[in-house]
Amino acid sequence: MVLTWDIIRRTIEVLWLINNAFAIWTVFRSQRDIASTWAWLLVLILFPYVGFILYLFTGRQLSHDDIFSLQSEQKEFRDHFLKRQQALLRKHHLLPEAESSRRTRRLVELNLANDSAILTFNNQVQTFINGENLFDNIIEKINQAQKTVDIEFYTFYDDELGNRVLAALVAAAKRGVKVRVLYDASGSRGTKPKFFDTLRKYNGEAQPFMSSAGNKFFTSPRFNYHLHRKLVIIDHKIGYIGGFNIGDQYVDKSKKFGHWRDTHLRVVGQAAVMMEVRFAMDWNTSCRKSKLPKFDLEKELDTFTLAEPTDDPNLVPMQIVSSGPDSQNFALRRAYEEIIAQSKEYVYIQTPYLIPGDPILEALIIAAKSGVDVRVMIPCMPDHAFVYRASEYYAKYLTRNGVKVYKYNNGFIHAKTMVSGSNIASVGSANQDFRSYQLNFEANAICFDEALNTKLKQIFENDILESTLLTNEYFDKQSRWHKFKEYFSRLLAPIL
Repeated sequence: MVLTWDIIRRTIEVLWLINNAFAIWTVFRSQRDIASTWAWLLVLILFPYVGFILYLFTGRQLSHDDIFSLQSEQKEFRDHFLKRQQALLRKHHLLPEAESSRRTRRLVELNLANDSAILTFNNQVQTFINGENLFDNIIEKINQAQKTVDIEFYTFYDDELGNRVLAALVAAAKRGVKVRVLYDASGSRGTKPKFFDTLRKYNGEAQPFMSSAGNKFFTSPRFNYHLHRKLVIIDHKIGYIGGFNIGDQYVDKSKKFGHWRDTHLRVVGQAAVMMEVRFAMDWNTSCRKSKLPKFDLEKELDTFTLAEPTDDPNLVPMQIVSSGPDSQNFALRRAYEEIIAQSKEYVYIQTPYLIPGDPILEALIIAAKSGVDVRVMIPCMPDHAFVYRASEYYAKYLTRNGVKVYKYNNGFIHAKTMVSGSNIASVGSANQDFRSYQLNFEANAICFDEALNTKLKQIFENDILESTLLTNEYFDKQSRWHKFKEYFSRLLAPIL
């Protein structure tokens, strides 16, 4: 048979139609939001066959077994632990009198409804914005641990800092402390399972989140649905939560990023127990594949009772709010929306990735046009090219609609913070993007305290001194090629 141009053209047309048919079947067979559906359809049609390889790694959703495992673990703990505490919480009338504004009560009730996020009262909070100081403190407290150390991180690298933390964990295990490490296999690329063998030798336990542990380095081709939380809980009473991961770049040892600006909280009090509840759910879900012993929360916390509300100005009321693809409540995204929508004077946001969904985007613009001082701070450099160009697109859109957007120039800003009004702040792992809203497993501390708000606001204002305010003129000077990259990246925003 002689290949003519007509035969080649018809073959290409048939293959293109087959590709499109599979693209439509692949995308619409899974339940996802409209923006993500059309974004994936665009990728699969514009990049025949190659798009399916990308989808294999980044587009597949959680299996029904994984979702069932996550939901069943959470239901078990809610039934046996969280609901009991929630009843006590309502008995205590939610908040002490000093924190009982209508806005605060709305947010507390929202977090309770969306995530059963119990409000705790007796928390002492310390803020860290420097990685070296943070990890020196974490390692010091691990060295003092007497009962348990539970660690949950997106990134746990096999580098200098990673080995420092591991050495402290091994020393704790040698003393008889119960040590458990949960990490994301994709976020910790380069860290092989045998990295934790010394810890296991002394009865410590380590496993990747929802992946087979064993001795396999490559556990899953799925790049979505990361364990993005960053938690440390020591002796059921000291908790750490925020944006730092375990790796040298987070302690200013990366030539690419230079100074790493992030925000983390150390919490001494009952919010640490709520972090441990979150850790237990994630740990037990992962045990389904690794076969490690489960975390018996009822046994380990059998004497726990919720403290009474207090007007002590040194203590911070706090909710640990988590979200992930196993729930359609979108607890953190909705908490962000509520904070922005109810703001009256100001709302300051720091995020490394600015790809907000329409609800948050509109909430920011409405607030700005209503006279609220809305400020957003993003990095001056990319760590992911498409994500950064999409962030620039939204920065331009917000700037043109009255929001003040700053580029942080003193290295890379990775903090995920929101501070608003006299006493509402959020610090945690969730960025302002689709991935944090609905693809990643995230955890934030939502705090209700005037002194903490004042400190976080001051940190933001200090960072402004190291930043550039973006203007319409700044964006007008961009080249056509630069603007094209922004617009194209924006089309892919729901899947970045």
